[in-house]
Amino acid sequence: MSQDTVVDLLAELVAFDTTSHRSNLPLIAFVEAYLARHGVASRRVPDDTGEKANLYATIGPVDRPGVMLSGHTDTVPVTGQAWSVDPFRLTVEGERLYGRGTADMKGFLAAMLGAVPALVEADLAVPVHLAFSHDEEVGCLGVRSLLADLAHQPVRPAACLVGEPTSMRPATAHKGKLAVRLHVRGKACHSGMAPEGVNAIHVAARLATWVEETAVAKATRGPFDVRFAIPHTTLQVGTIQGGAALNIVPQDCRLDIEIRNVAEDDPEALLGELMAVAASLEAEMRETHPEAGIQLERLSDYPGLSMADDHALVDFILALLDERELERIGYGTEGGLFQHELGIPTLVCGPGSMAQGHQPDESVTRDQLARCEAFLSRLSEALSGPEARRRLAAGGLLVAAPA
Repeated sequence: MSQDTVVDLLAELVAFDTTSHRSNLPLIAFVEAYLARHGVASRRVPDDTGEKANLYATIGPVDRPGVMLSGHTDTVPVTGQAWSVDPFRLTVEGERLYGRGTADMKGFLAAMLGAVPALVEADLAVPVHLAFSHDEEVGCLGVRSLLADLAHQPVRPAACLVGEPTSMRPATAHKGKLAVRLHVRGKACHSGMAPEGVNAIHVAARLATWVEETAVAKATRGPFDVRFAIPHTTLQVGTIQGGAALNIVPQDCRLDIEIRNVAEDDPEALLGELMAVAASLEAEMRETHPEAGIQLERLSDYPGLSMADDHALVDFILALLDERELERIGYGTEGGLFQHELGIPTLVCGPGSMAQGHQPDESVTRDQLARCEAFLSRLSEALSGPEARRRLAAGGLLVAAPA
């Protein structure tokens, strides 16, 4: 695989503005055509609107499980960011390649596509599956239709590698996330008669105080998972909006709340505690105004990823990377969904750093792309040849093909 080829592919991918609120279909069509040119069939898994789609392809034998390489096609917005280059045109300056998505995570997608010709020519004993998802950046929403599709297939992947940027160090764990919005509905009145109204901001503030106090309790008492730099569950209020004017008791206030949990904490239980507080406050509000209340809107949620450090997949990937250091990442991925929903052992490993992701002048280095290319080449070799399937099954990595 030529790095120039991967850089050219990255330039093509960056040129598609796949910010999450836009359609990703032009990029999907490009990938479909590229795969077809190399004799690889693929299938779309569209969303309900028909404006977005996941894409899935298999290279090698289709009657047995293999290793899936997975990445999302959407990116975060550039709105309000001070870019010094065009974010949707790849800019190469020495070692660095700049553009939206270069790190998160079109660099990995380019390397995946760059590996396709060699994978097609390889004598694969087990397949390599390629998955391209949408709407990861807004709560890992898009991949869920792909999960449902795979759940009904006669053969599903036996292992998965999600190529989020980890500087090519495999990550075995990340926290789960639950995000909700509470809409507090009070009663407006002139501020000179404030006791006759129900102040929605005051009620929201009490909810925010509960969030802060619970966050402090988690930091103090745990439970703790020392694999993470921040080893406990975190809670925060990310946005709060309410009120119309200083001389009006505010009728409405909305606050967005996020929980990022370690495996020992149940985010649904924490949400239940929050809603119990909300119910108590709602009862107080209705003593003044019967139509006051607090409504819950779920924004997004995904499970954490938790792989044992001595799992066969971990050993297999580390050997291909010539790497002994494992990561535990602070951001979420689709990996937890593959593991929890389909039971697929999953690691996160890809080129670039999330320190560059979501930032103006996002970039990835040539060295990181080269390391990813070398890894994918070794993966192809490890999955090829008459003895590969027996060797992988004996090592506990891949289950036998279904009858």
